[in-house]
Amino acid sequence: MRRTVLLTIICLCFFVRSEAQVKPARIFGDHMVLQRNQLVPVWGTAAKNAKVTVSFNGQTVSAKADGKGDWKVTLQPMKEGGPYTMDIASGKETLHYSDVMLGEVWLCSGQSNMEFVLQSAQGFKAEQKTARKQNIRQFLVKHTMSLTPDKDFADGMWVRADTNTVVYFTAVGYFFAKKISQQLHVTVGLIHSSWGGTQAECWISRESMLTDPNLAAGVKRMPKTWDGLKLQVDSIIRAYAFQNTAPTTYTITQLATQPASFFDKWQKGGVGAWEWQGRWASYRGAGFMQRTIKLDNSYAGKTSVLHLGLTDADMQLYINGNPVKPAMVNGNFQVDLPAGTWKGGDNSLVIELLSLQKNQPWFGLGIYGDWTNVYTRFTDTLVNLSDFNWRVMPDLAKPYHFDFSPNNSVGTLYNAMIAPVIPYAMEGVLWYQGEANAGKAYQYRTTFPLLINDWRKQWGRQFPFLFVQLASWGTTPNSNQGSDWAELREAQTMTLKLPNTGMAVTTDIGDANNIHPTDKADVGYRLAYEALNSVYTMPNENRSPLFKSADFKDGYVMVNLTNVDDGLMAKDQYGYIKGFELAGADQKFYFAKAEIEGKQVKVWCSQVTQPVSVRYAWTNAPVEANLFNKEGYPVGPFRSDDWKGVTEGK
Repeated sequence: MRRTVLLTIICLCFFVRSEAQVKPARIFGDHMVLQRNQLVPVWGTAAKNAKVTVSFNGQTVSAKADGKGDWKVTLQPMKEGGPYTMDIASGKETLHYSDVMLGEVWLCSGQSNMEFVLQSAQGFKAEQKTARKQNIRQFLVKHTMSLTPDKDFADGMWVRADTNTVVYFTAVGYFFAKKISQQLHVTVGLIHSSWGGTQAECWISRESMLTDPNLAAGVKRMPKTWDGLKLQVDSIIRAYAFQNTAPTTYTITQLATQPASFFDKWQKGGVGAWEWQGRWASYRGAGFMQRTIKLDNSYAGKTSVLHLGLTDADMQLYINGNPVKPAMVNGNFQVDLPAGTWKGGDNSLVIELLSLQKNQPWFGLGIYGDWTNVYTRFTDTLVNLSDFNWRVMPDLAKPYHFDFSPNNSVGTLYNAMIAPVIPYAMEGVLWYQGEANAGKAYQYRTTFPLLINDWRKQWGRQFPFLFVQLASWGTTPNSNQGSDWAELREAQTMTLKLPNTGMAVTTDIGDANNIHPTDKADVGYRLAYEALNSVYTMPNENRSPLFKSADFKDGYVMVNLTNVDDGLMAKDQYGYIKGFELAGADQKFYFAKAEIEGKQVKVWCSQVTQPVSVRYAWTNAPVEANLFNKEGYPVGPFRSDDWKGVTEGK
């Protein structure tokens, strides 16, 4: 009996201690950076109605937890300095946080180019050697999703930049912080919260999206449970795959014997992860891919080699109803095909991708590669198969499931990766995102400002919001073909109408063949110079010229730009300016000549005698655009017209 009573007392004591435990928000801890010259909120949970006292740098502030155990105190503004110790006490419990600095805090967010870590960037080895000398710290927010706003992170900690930790710092944020720290002589803290491939809608609160006519309907339809979301995504995928007709199941042998025309009713797709094509996001299972290859009769008697790049799935392959078995050669799937494999006319190549392996499961379903490793080669020609002329269909006869991605559950990243940061005191936001929204760039004109205004509303402060304009990547279509990336850059430029915003132009430091260019130093430095200009009142001329106006004359146009006080230059050994196009009233564009006249640019071409529109760098990858100011900063892409683009209405 006495033993039972003793155990009961011990359990009660443990219970009381657990209830009384003070627990600050996860973002507070050793090595943290607090924002100088601002009110500094500190918050967390404790026992209901308990008194909590925070002591820091000569200030002692107390608050009483509410009926739910939530508490918050506010420290008065302080100058830069440290290291300091913060004590948080409640009852008999006191927490000690050491090595706390007062400096500049910036939230780094967006998609993969912000997530891009320093160890993958140009110049990493040199930076690693000096990292310990840099006054830079990072709090990394891990990938997580939530259907409702979270109060706190499950884990996370502040780490100081040194030889080992800097490997995982956001590269853009690191280089930004390095320049700011050197110029202001303060410690810079980076709160890194980003997720590759995500759309802007993932990062906006539900309440703000409900105010937008383009987003509200979809948000209202979004289920409030993960099980409900599974059913919704399943319904969407079935409707998309079968174009709102009754679902049909297939076997690979049935499909192998179908004529090429049979697949015309399937959705179009391409080489690459299904995750980013159509509405297949989060689908995990088997699937079919079909490609029609048109050949003339002469190829029926020729041997060939078929290359199918790389996939993370087991593969079954048929050509015109006949099975073939590819093998892995030099890291890619390949099969040597005898004469007679192909025929004149339409040939049907059918693939079934089966269970995913463990090599690259994050890619999901799909085959990967470009024209250099996805093709059919004959002795005298090469047929490129790395395109979007494939047809795709999930195999719903086999088991499948969903691994949710933020892009089919909008707002979940705001809930899980931004809400717990609020109201942490910070100077501003660095944002690098837009690639995932390029297909609906026109809508980005309202979506992006909505995000900025949403975050400012949540923090209760019109903080600086600096962002990176999309770099060059992909093909180089002209204005007659249109460019979704150019339209996304335009939407980003238009967002500069919001107060306290700034943009870094990066078209000259991208990589047309790599959506993740490795030169992150210039990106970070350009953001830093923008901050020094607009936030820290340290004027400098390190800004890109942007379009201001165009004066149309008979036979030519004079273009006026901002940020050209010291003049313009062409980065070309012969002095030729490239990247301009002109159009008349017929809206048909022609490549144009240009020359610098003082601080203006004169543009003309023989095909357009009465120009009404001028465009510059209006393509996905404007790698030839070479107009810069004398400080060496590229002119931002622009157009003078407002004609309908390729993404309007999407």
